[in-house]
Amino acid sequence: MSGNKDATEKPTPKRLKEARSEGQTARTQDLGAWASVLVATWVIPMTLTDLFDSSSGVLHKIAKFIAAPDQADALRLLGEAFQGGALAVAPLLGATLLAVLAAAGAQGGLRPAMKLLKPKFSKLNPLKGIKRMFGPQSLWELVKTLLKTGILAAVLYTAVKDLVPVIMGSGSLPLQSLVDTLGSTVLKLLRLAAAAGLVMAVADYIVAKRRVGKELRMTKQQVKDEHKNVEGDPQIKGQIRARQMAMSRNRMMADIATADVVMANPTHVAVALRYDPARGAPRVVAKGAGVIAAKIREKATEHRVPIVRDVPLARALYAGCEVGQEIPVDLFAPVAHVLAFLHRLRSRGSAAGTHTMPESAKAAA
Repeated sequence: MSGNKDATEKPTPKRLKEARSEGQTARTQDLGAWASVLVATWVIPMTLTDLFDSSSGVLHKIAKFIAAPDQADALRLLGEAFQGGALAVAPLLGATLLAVLAAAGAQGGLRPAMKLLKPKFSKLNPLKGIKRMFGPQSLWELVKTLLKTGILAAVLYTAVKDLVPVIMGSGSLPLQSLVDTLGSTVLKLLRLAAAAGLVMAVADYIVAKRRVGKELRMTKQQVKDEHKNVEGDPQIKGQIRARQMAMSRNRMMADIATADVVMANPTHVAVALRYDPARGAPRVVAKGAGVIAAKIREKATEHRVPIVRDVPLARALYAGCEVGQEIPVDLFAPVAHVLAFLHRLRSRGSAAGTHTMPESAKAAA
């Protein structure tokens, strides 16, 4: 939790994920409670109707049972009564459960925070308890309670004010009409109260979200430290990259011994080629410029790999090929002439050393 004035940065995704796992999210219990009440007001009439129909059927069977009592019939009637009551109440329970789950999902999903189950002795600190009692959170809870009480009182007053004239004149109304009026008035009262409660719950959620967002804010140093932990220290990453490049360069230098020819610039760049008829076109086994090119030529001389000086071809190979790749199609002909030139040298004795392509071979290429 960040209580620092320097915490001006928004929380990172990693910080938000940690907060969710610790249960530090914006939530209000009122949203699910009032949503379930509102849903229940629409399901209760159907539930009462089903209960009345079920009870009527059971009472009718009880009258027959009294005339001819039997133990098996008694158990069957008892089972039918429980089954009818359960089936009648099931839609009400299911609807309220769905409302609670939907409210929880709207506030950030159904993620149980297991860390909240662990005991924290810091919560027993009396100083922190006193601070919470007189903090802004307690003030908001007080304001919220007063608003709830005031709004519910206003809704109740409005409903009762409309109901009093009906009750006063109930002497001229049939009993069924009076019951229907009372029932509809109670449902209207509950719906108005639930709607007002939902409005307050949304306001409470907005306040909680702002409070949690403020608590999760991070300092610039915290963001930098987290970036280092996630992405790695730039200095360490640089050292790893340098070691990887060194290992790759060492492997490249070792492959020069297997090359058939090294094309040189003659001093700026060098490209080592290996031709295996079974694998297709010639491949680049090493390339480099400057100091690397000098080392490639040095290794080639050490392992008696022929070096051929051809400025345009060496530059084209260096620019158009990467280590391990086949040479481009447009360079097949000039490279083939170089390999043919070296084959003629080997047929006369040895092709080791540094050579310059004859003008006739260049013209043919």
